[in-house]
Amino acid sequence: MAEIHPTAAVAPSAVIGEGCRIGPACVIGPHVELGAGVELISHVVVDGHTRLGDGVRVFPFATIGMAPQDLKYKGEPTRCEIGARTLIREHATIHRGSVGGAGVTRVGADCMIMAVAHVAHDCTLADRVIIANNVMLGGHVEIGDTVFVGGGTAIHQFVRIGRQAVIGGMSGVEADVIPYGSAMGNRARMIGLNLIGLKRRGFSRPQIHALRGAFRLLFKEPGVFSERLEEAERRWADDAQVGEILAFIKAPSKRGLCKAGRDLGADDADDEA
Repeated sequence: MAEIHPTAAVAPSAVIGEGCRIGPACVIGPHVELGAGVELISHVVVDGHTRLGDGVRVFPFATIGMAPQDLKYKGEPTRCEIGARTLIREHATIHRGSVGGAGVTRVGADCMIMAVAHVAHDCTLADRVIIANNVMLGGHVEIGDTVFVGGGTAIHQFVRIGRQAVIGGMSGVEADVIPYGSAMGNRARMIGLNLIGLKRRGFSRPQIHALRGAFRLLFKEPGVFSERLEEAERRWADDAQVGEILAFIKAPSKRGLCKAGRDLGADDADDEA
């Protein structure tokens, strides 16, 4: 049975799952669906055609599924979906999709959206993504699984962030960041691989060495980039992780590839990986 505070405003047509807790002064719109065990602590607004998966927790003054900040939007029934067990902290904002995009904003399972972060219309976040405080995602941003985005970072609309990448705090990201990459700065540049993340997630030494070799070839060696890309395909034809990076680079992009910065010493400093 759901527990609903008497000061909460819940539309009669909203679907409230078993064991939900809706705290004081929350507002739940008529097309909202809350999965089992969802907790809205207080002063949370959930609107639009929005679904919160099982076990989602939302802290005070967060808003989910509000209309996109898009002047072309005219009230169309676009959607917002939040995956199971995701944590959404105070004053975070997640807007529903727009008709100019896929029509849906998606946040995966087991994510954490920290305080005052903004997820714009038509963004897609995979599972286990962590968005730190005051991060701003423009519309249509795509973030792969297990990515960490440091506090105060701004990511331009249509940018893609490959899975298991890390973005340093206070960065301005204008172009795509490869899987397993590390980028930071204003404007952001590739500074190496997410070596700490790779080790924490159990990547073997040979796997890390292959990724490091491919990174050096693609981002450090002289010559024409397309030729280096072909060379990487030949050298690591049977390597799944390097293949993932190469496929990401070759996929269609509206923002291009994040370039290497001048100081790549962080990647070279850990040859015992």
